[in-house]
Amino acid sequence: MPQNEHIELFQKRYGLRMDHQERQRKKKAREHKLQSKMAQKLIGIKGKIFAKKRYSEKVQLKRTIKAHEEKKTRKKEDGKVPEGAMPAYLLDRENTSQAKLLSSMVKQKRKEKAGKWDVPLPKVRAQSEAEVFRVLKTGKSRRKGWKRLVTKVCFVGEGFTRKPPKYERFVRPMALRFKKAHVTHPELKATFCLPIVGVKKNPSSPMYTSLGVITKGTIIEVNVSELGLVTQGGKVVWGKYAQVTNNPENDGCINAILLV
Repeated sequence: MPQNEHIELFQKRYGLRMDHQERQRKKKAREHKLQSKMAQKLIGIKGKIFAKKRYSEKVQLKRTIKAHEEKKTRKKEDGKVPEGAMPAYLLDRENTSQAKLLSSMVKQKRKEKAGKWDVPLPKVRAQSEAEVFRVLKTGKSRRKGWKRLVTKVCFVGEGFTRKPPKYERFVRPMALRFKKAHVTHPELKATFCLPIVGVKKNPSSPMYTSLGVITKGTIIEVNVSELGLVTQGGKVVWGKYAQVTNNPENDGCINAILLV
């Protein structure tokens, strides 16, 4: 008899041999131990990536649990009309009964959040670094090429001061720095010249966002306090997001549509 075959025969005879599904079930049951070990063992950038992944998994799990939680809600009772006269103070009241329904609050919030980011231009052409930056040659014999000149419109903020030439990697020319944008309100059908507060997101690259580069499709934050918009609670809305709909470097101005 070949080696280990007697063990297999023994397992088959007494029903000790595990099938594939059973193995997978036991492997899944042991997963948390492996993950715990990994969380303790990993350090540095690998540890950060692992922690971020686990955090997103836990958040998703909590959201799923919360969405399926049952919540006590009141609903009208479709009962029979009581016989006889009813006192005046009971006429305005509605008979209600406690009922358990699936909570749809989480779903509603998710829909609202998705609706907030329904942008006018969902797809825009990505801007390459060759388009946005131009290499600036430096040094006595113009051999060094570590500096970049931004060729697109950008926003730098109020108290911006340039770094010394020795340390300034990205040069943003004064002529391409914009402070105001022509923002159109989609419901009012009116356009306002509003000051820019900041660049929220440039879809082409996170680096463009940090540099404040404004291209077609960029989400910018504008100051709408002069429009007199108020929230449901009566507070004045100060900043709102808007999406750029033109190529500012070609037109010489920023045109945007307010995200309401």
